[in-house]
Amino acid sequence: MQRTFDQASDTKRWGAGALVFAALAVVGGMSNAYVISLLTIVLLFTFMGQSWNLMLGIGGQLSIGHALFVGIGAYAVAILNIKYGVTPWIGLLLGAVIAGFVGAVLAWLSFRFEVRGIYFALLTIAAAEFARIMFGGWDYVGGMQGLFYQAPSGAMDLGMLRGDARFYYFVALALAAIGVAGTELISRSYWGYVWRAMRDDDEAARALGVRTFRHKVLVVSISAATAAIGGGVLGLVQGAIFPDSIMGMAISVDVLIGPVVGGLGTAFGPLVGSMAAIPLHHAMGALGDSLGLPGLNSVAYGAVLILVVWFLPDGIWPAIVRLYGAIQLPARGQISQLRKVEE
Repeated sequence: MQRTFDQASDTKRWGAGALVFAALAVVGGMSNAYVISLLTIVLLFTFMGQSWNLMLGIGGQLSIGHALFVGIGAYAVAILNIKYGVTPWIGLLLGAVIAGFVGAVLAWLSFRFEVRGIYFALLTIAAAEFARIMFGGWDYVGGMQGLFYQAPSGAMDLGMLRGDARFYYFVALALAAIGVAGTELISRSYWGYVWRAMRDDDEAARALGVRTFRHKVLVVSISAATAAIGGGVLGLVQGAIFPDSIMGMAISVDVLIGPVVGGLGTAFGPLVGSMAAIPLHHAMGALGDSLGLPGLNSVAYGAVLILVVWFLPDGIWPAIVRLYGAIQLPARGQISQLRKVEE
């Protein structure tokens, strides 16, 4: 009976997810250029937020320097495409491999010498800042002048991942759907259970035979590779990449804001959080420019984080789920009573 109930619950969850992304596809087909461009950024940071969500929300490893991996992916695609005419598909794959390797090395060195928690987070910031400064002074990758893609002709070219704003919207939508589904599948897999055990109590997990060192390196590597794929597509959407804009601290904040606001460790949290925070960030930025108040968007980010931590410490999405459960509970009780009467 319980197994049947779990299967029905899984079916409803996957069905609801499919409906959400179908609705977003309809929105993309009907919206104007500004809305499409804004939602494209939201969906890309949803995908990259899933990588951070996987690393901290499930794996328990705090990173505040995910811009390092985003930048590696963006530069891998840009260098191969702009300098050598190689399809971005190869660049995305290479960027994911390089970022995964860098993440694994960073994690191996950190955890090998017991650098954990906030100290590991500080190390990721230092690594991201080191990379930003290095790329800023490296002429081969354009230095501070950056790299520029050729202006798109407007014709869709899937092989070279080039097209108009609507084309990139559906690319970002596909990535977001893959990210949500991947997080859901991983969280219910063997790795997901092991990583949550490692997150909740590292010593207890080791006592039960879990090789936590190996799993920590693995989760950081997978998270880094995922972020790099998102970074590669983000560079294509923007049309140009610069060290400060693709590897700066602002990128790391944008990556983590979705999972923190939406709900850490949940599949839909990064999507809900990005939908709530990123449009607010853009709106406050525009309002600040019109009022002559630069930095108003950063103030808005800070206010959102404070309010979420204060009133919804586990995020918006878990609160929505609890509200839905509270609404459904009386109906379930009535159905249960009817079944007892029938029996």
